[in-house]
Amino acid sequence: MTPEILTYGMFGMLLISIICGVSLSFAMGGTAVIFGYLIYGPNGMYSIVSAAFSGMWSILLSAIPLFTFIGVALAKSRIASDLYHAFYLWSGRMPGGLLLGTSGFAATLSAMTGSCAASTITTGMVGIPAMDQRGYDRGFVLGTIGASGTLGILIPPSITLILIGMQTGQSIGRLFLGGMIAGMIVLAAFMIHVWLRSRMNPDLAPTIGETPPMRERLASLKSVILPVLIILSVLVSIFQGIATPTEAAAIGAAAVTLSVALRGELNWTYIKEVSFTTASVTGMVIWIVFGATAFTAIYGSGGGTAFMQQVLSSISSSPWITILLMQLITLILGMFLDPVGIILLVLPIFFPIVVQLGFDPIWFCILFQLNLCIGYVSPPFGYNLFYLKMLSPKTPITQIYGAVLPFLLLMLAVGALLFAFPQLITATTGA
Repeated sequence: MTPEILTYGMFGMLLISIICGVSLSFAMGGTAVIFGYLIYGPNGMYSIVSAAFSGMWSILLSAIPLFTFIGVALAKSRIASDLYHAFYLWSGRMPGGLLLGTSGFAATLSAMTGSCAASTITTGMVGIPAMDQRGYDRGFVLGTIGASGTLGILIPPSITLILIGMQTGQSIGRLFLGGMIAGMIVLAAFMIHVWLRSRMNPDLAPTIGETPPMRERLASLKSVILPVLIILSVLVSIFQGIATPTEAAAIGAAAVTLSVALRGELNWTYIKEVSFTTASVTGMVIWIVFGATAFTAIYGSGGGTAFMQQVLSSISSSPWITILLMQLITLILGMFLDPVGIILLVLPIFFPIVVQLGFDPIWFCILFQLNLCIGYVSPPFGYNLFYLKMLSPKTPITQIYGAVLPFLLLMLAVGALLFAFPQLITATTGA
């Protein structure tokens, strides 16, 4: 079977399977089994099992359930609502103050949970009623929450950044640092947009009537200091090389459990809910990893990876155009597929070309990750759009599309900025 036929066949079957409603993990794994048998016969099954078991032994995989546990434990405690209350009190009477606080809350929650779904849904459930009560424009609110919630992919500890590190062999600490920088730039762009738009049209985001007393604002910090310190200590220990991601995640998980216990929220019901959700999310991610590993093993051994690399390299004589094309493909795929699947499917094809062309790998990976963020909230099928629809069932989906559009343009502008000025990432990640 020629690489061309293999490429059309495997990706065609994968696309048809997804359209038919087959989960991504089984679509990729099933496609690998069928084509492995067609190419190698029964021996092809050995290649699939060998690739899957090789992936199982990666120590970095054990960080995924630990970081997932940290996020779920925080999201299911009252820490999230206390944190939002603190942002609300400190937002003051600035134009769009409550939305500014909501953006900061979503970003902080993203850092705590590492999950777009968790940060978007939790932010919406906590923030929408409060802003509805104060007359905030629903579309403005949904756009801000949907866009800010995507930062869970970018701001560490991000599960997808860990997977990128596994696929590329790059330092998780450097990837986390680059993701933090890019995430903060995106968050700053969101906040400036919210502030300017609220200032020009106060009816969209009315200011709070009175500034809360300083005593009340200081008191609001007591309940969130400990969990925030836990997250910061986890990240700093990874950035500084004091601990590996798995070690830092284990310590963070234990510290979060202790924090919840000190707040008097640790009980059998809470433990069951957190354990079940952690196992469900981890199982989903791991099965996608195994399915994608099987897919790439068969595709690569059949010459597909080398074929695609040759095609991409021959499209343009300009290395920058080649990189831009890769990012565009990532952005389009992000509108339809889960970020985990995209990372495991296309990064093994893209990354060797990036290294061969002499570009900084951390810079490329952060751009790649940012495009996954953009795809996560891009019409027509960005995941966060459906989370927003769930949070606001009466809002037409077309109105949600319009609400996120300004934020999409801002994210694209940040992507263009990082593309044009790689030193914004490379100067701080030790490249």
